[in-house]
Amino acid sequence: MTEEVLEATALSPEVREGLVFVGQTLGPLFLHDPALEREVVWPLYEALAGADARALAEEWPFVAADDIEPALAALIAGLRFDDRESGAEAAALQGSAVHEDLVWEYRRLFVGPGAKAAPPWGSVYTDKDQVVFGQATLDLREWLRANTVAVVKRQSDEPEDHIGTMLELLAWLAEHRSQLVRPYLEQHLLPWAPHFLELMETASDQPFFQGLARTTALTLDGIRHDLDLAVEVPRFYR
Repeated sequence: MTEEVLEATALSPEVREGLVFVGQTLGPLFLHDPALEREVVWPLYEALAGADARALAEEWPFVAADDIEPALAALIAGLRFDDRESGAEAAALQGSAVHEDLVWEYRRLFVGPGAKAAPPWGSVYTDKDQVVFGQATLDLREWLRANTVAVVKRQSDEPEDHIGTMLELLAWLAEHRSQLVRPYLEQHLLPWAPHFLELMETASDQPFFQGLARTTALTLDGIRHDLDLAVEVPRFYR
């Protein structure tokens, strides 16, 4: 890659830091089952459950605080529960408790059994047959191979275009291969993610997942605007 291209694709330290934060914060919330992988994701739930929405909004990258605060407030509210026996107001989610609403909504949206309300893979939306391992997956896999980027997946048979995997990959690219961030966003994440997130927000009955979808959508739109990215929206089949 020439010096001119490297300069054109360079990201400021502030932008790189913001992308790392976004990917590392939001990616695991999509990727990890709240019950089966609680040791991975539960500390993040607890940190968010104890957060103040306004304070978090003021620190959130790529989006104005007033715009992101309602989405973050919904996300935080969905990680809290009422202690009805003691009459206490909303109490922060405890690490030893399994929030059943959170677990079952995660599985209804992303896992099944049965039809998933919001399948988290890009090719489901952009492939005519609405299948995993569709063309979007294959295109991403080829791009990763061409750029010698390896993706660590939870399971060997999991498609690379899972929204959680792709957000975590965004963080890794920003930290280690920042010159690849722009083409990655333009060609592989942003063409389909906003459509998926809109569907997810509509399909969800739980404030945490509604807030997660809205927070992620606003953040990705802010990134697109800040980096002045040209995104071609494909035809969606779902």
